[in-house]
Amino acid sequence: MPGGSSNSPSAWVQRWAGLIPAGGRVLDLAAGSGRHTRYLAGLRHPVEALDIDIAPLAELAALPGVALRRADVEQGPWPYGDAEFAGIVVTNYLHRPLFPDLLRSLAHGGVLIYETFALGNERYGRPGNPNFLLLPGELLEAVRGKLRVVGYEDVLVIQPKSAAVQRICAVRPVSGGFR
Repeated sequence: MPGGSSNSPSAWVQRWAGLIPAGGRVLDLAAGSGRHTRYLAGLRHPVEALDIDIAPLAELAALPGVALRRADVEQGPWPYGDAEFAGIVVTNYLHRPLFPDLLRSLAHGGVLIYETFALGNERYGRPGNPNFLLLPGELLEAVRGKLRVVGYEDVLVIQPKSAAVQRICAVRPVSGGFR
C-alpha cells in the first residue's frame, strides 16, 4: 500500500493537503477504511467519503463535516454532476474513465492529490493486472494542459512494503490559463 499503513494517512497526502484551500470541501474517492477522510476532517475540511462499500466508514459519519456516499462509479454515472471540490484525494485506486470527471469536479484553486500503483508493481504483489497499474507518465498526461503540477513521482517505495507507485499533486489555476 503506497505511502502508509492501512490506518495512517499517506505521507504523500499529508505532504500536500495543506495546499487545499482552508475549509474547502474535499472528495475522498474510493475512501476504503477512511484514513484520509479522518485526516482531512481533522484539518477542518468538510469531506465527502465515496466508496462502493461504506460499511467500513460508518463510524466516520459521526465526525463533524463528514458525509458518506455509496456509489459504484465504475458502473454508474458520476454522482456529483456539476458539483466542485476544493480538493480531491485518490489513493490505491485506478479507474481511468474517471479522470475527466475528477478534473471537471475540481474547483478553481482546487488540489488533486492522487497516488496509486504503477507498472512494475506486478514484481512486488497485488495489484499485478496492468488494467490497475499506471503507465509511465500517465498521471502527468491526465492533467496536462488542465492543472499545474506541483509534485510528481514515479518511484519504488519500500515502506510499508515494496511497491511501484506513481503520485501527483496538481492545482487548477484560479483563473485564466488551462481552461
